[in-house]
Amino acid sequence: MDTSKATARVSAWWHKGRILSHHEKLADGIVHVVGLALSLLAGSALLTAALIKTAPQEFPALLVYVTSLVVLFAVSMAFNLWPRTPFKRLLARLDQAAIFLFIAGTYTPFLAMVWERPEGVGLTVFVWGAALLGIGLKLIVPEKFGRLAIGLYLAIGWSGVVVFRDLAAAVPPSSMWFLVAGGLTYSFGIIFHLWEKLKFYTALWHLFVVAGATLHLIAIFNAMVLSRI
Repeated sequence: MDTSKATARVSAWWHKGRILSHHEKLADGIVHVVGLALSLLAGSALLTAALIKTAPQEFPALLVYVTSLVVLFAVSMAFNLWPRTPFKRLLARLDQAAIFLFIAGTYTPFLAMVWERPEGVGLTVFVWGAALLGIGLKLIVPEKFGRLAIGLYLAIGWSGVVVFRDLAAAVPPSSMWFLVAGGLTYSFGIIFHLWEKLKFYTALWHLFVVAGATLHLIAIFNAMVLSRI
């Protein structure tokens, strides 16, 4: 067996073919810092307001969401800024697994509002089941999964259409608009994730992630705090 070819196949999944310039890494780092700061500050405000006043029953679901948000940006920043060493391969596993955790975590507060309906419970089982499957695959055999994971990300992310009517009845209309806008932002940003020849493509992709996360954070904050004051 040609070991050099085997090594090339294994190494391809955990780093991009093109080495980013200093300015591209700097821009990407700034985007990650903004995302992490936003998740910590706004997430803390959301949890505090929900626990003390507006949504104590949904606090566990909100805690899962905020934790997944912080983990996503922290792990992504570590992976994308880390130099190409063997440790980066471990960070790649965690980074890709964190995306599944984040998608399920983001859904959890919304689904918590429709758990009294069978559709809500069923979708919760599907979302977390698919996310745990994705996490397991990314941690154990990430080199076998490749870009097929993008399809699974999108499938889980847009599975909410199954309970769209129930969500629309339980969530303020403005939150629904922010929820849909966030999903569209993530989906459109995938173009830049795949466009590796474009300069600053990683910063642009992560900018769309921050924008999508912000829109969903606004949706959740409005549904769990502002609309209940």
